[in-house]
Order: sequence, then structure tokens, then C-alpha cells
Amino acid sequence: MRTLSVCDERWPTAGEFRIARGAKYEVHVIVVEITEGAHRGRGESTPYPRNGETMEGSLVQVAATAEAIEAGASRDVLQTLLGPGAARNALDCALWDLEAKRSGTPAWRAAGLERIHPLKTCFTIGMASAKDMARAAKAAASRPMLKLKIGGGDDLDRVAAVRAAAPKTRLIVDANEGLSMELLRRLAPELSKLGVALIEQPLPASEDVQLEGYESPVPLCADESLHTRAELDDCARRYACVNIKLDKAGGLTEALALKAAARERGLMVMAGCMVATSLAMAPAMILAQGAEFVDLDGPLLLVRDREPGLAIAGSILEPPKPELWG
Repeated sequence: MRTLSVCDERWPTAGEFRIARGAKYEVHVIVVEITEGAHRGRGESTPYPRNGETMEGSLVQVAATAEAIEAGASRDVLQTLLGPGAARNALDCALWDLEAKRSGTPAWRAAGLERIHPLKTCFTIGMASAKDMARAAKAAASRPMLKLKIGGGDDLDRVAAVRAAAPKTRLIVDANEGLSMELLRRLAPELSKLGVALIEQPLPASEDVQLEGYESPVPLCADESLHTRAELDDCARRYACVNIKLDKAGGLTEALALKAAARERGLMVMAGCMVATSLAMAPAMILAQGAEFVDLDGPLLLVRDREPGLAIAGSILEPPKPELWG
């Protein structure tokens, strides 16, 4: 017999974490547990107001599935019970974990992988003054890739200061919908000169049709514009890369299908995350295998991580142990 439980948790960030839309000092996550006999599966997700989600609404969505989940609903059935988003993600990942615990087959093998490799994640520097971002970049200069939050004006000064502080590190910039098309046209050539590898979500999702026909000197990556396969054809006309997140897709099941569909269209893939603990990163490590860009630094942005968590050395994430997930 199965039982479903859900709770919310708060985890403080390591200082202010600011993007173009605002700042946060803690993350508020959902944790779902599904038990069946001696086995327990867990999943974690982060409701995101940008996507119209609230913690209260997401908890209600999870609770509404209890009867079906406790009656034995599979991951395929779950896709019909809830739409994409944080609630379905937590449930989907808990079901993946439960299946692994019951069968003794690791989740990565069930996902069709021959093995799961350690990954190098980028490390995010929140939007701040050029001086403060340069200071943070200097402290993180040994990391292989930094993601810089921009979109607040003076962006070129910020990126130039970071490049001077970390001359050998690969850079991504993430505008979180904070630029206009005019500003992108002016900024992109200068970012190319600074060696920026990717510009993530430069325009508001509602306005990114303007990107069709634009040949950016730096590859563009869709984030807020892409949730599931439903938006993929539009994104393929506007972007070179897509940021796939389990919270947006509504779980690992849809995220893997989205990744395969993106590959069919010749798109690069970033495996991304919300700021969250290792329990949320663990299933995303399956998605991130073979991705051109890995952004699973959520636990590195917290004061402390879940125990047990992922083993992390610098920017290297080791595959999750079964005690954590999968």
C-alpha cells in the first residue's frame, strides 16, 4: 500500500541572490514523499511566481493527486493528472525514486543511460554592481564557467569587470527577460568580444518573436520561453539552445522527452535548475548527461545543503547516492 505526504521547507541563500526581477534571501521548496512498504521515494521542487505558481497552490495540486497516487498511479498517469510545473515535478521525481528503490535498478539506468558521469556545473553570480560582481568573480575564478545575472542597466560594465577578474573562465550571461531588442543588438557584439559563450533569455518571452531572423554574434538560449515540448518549435526558430528545467517541464519524465525533441531540431541543451537543495539536483543530473551547458549549482548558492546531499568538489558534481535519490 502506498502513502503520499507533502511538506514545504525554507532554505536560506548564501547572501542576497538577485536577478533582473528582484532578490531573494531564501528558497521555499516542496518535498514529496511516496512510501510503499519499506521503500520511500522523494522529490523536491520550487514553485515559481514568474510561472503563476504559489506554494499554497502547488501544495493543493499535490494533495489533489493523493487518491490516484496512493492507488498506484504511474508516472505516465501522472502526466494526465497535472499540467507542467513544480507540483508535478516533485511527484514525478518521487515516483522515479520509488521505482528505483523498489526495483534495485538505478534511475539513470531506467532512463536508458549506460552509466552516469560526474558533471561540471557553472556557478551563478547574482546581479550587483560591477565592483561587487568582479569581487565575486575573482573569488570564483578557478571555476570552469560562471553565469552572470544581468538586465539592470550598466550590463556591459558588469561583464567587463567580471572578465577582467576571471580572464580564463567561460562566461554565460542570463538576462531573465530583462533586455529589449534594441539593447540586445547593441550589447551582443560587445559580449562576443568579451568571450561570452551564451546569452540566456534576453527578451521577455511574450516578445521573443522579434528574435526570428536575428543572427546573434553570441548564441541565444531560451529559458522562460520554454517549458515543455509545446513551445519547442517556436523556440527552434528563435534560439540556438534551450534551458530545460525539471520545475518548468513538470518532472524528469517530460524533461527527457523535451531534451530528445530538442536534439531532433539541432538545438543545444542547457540543463538548468532553480535554487534548491541536492534533492532537486539529483534527478536533473540524469537530464544533464551530454548537455552542452550544465547549470545545477543550486546547493552552492545555499547556506547549507540537505544531508545527505550530492558530493560536490569545486564545480564537480558526483552522481547521487541512493540514500539521496535514485
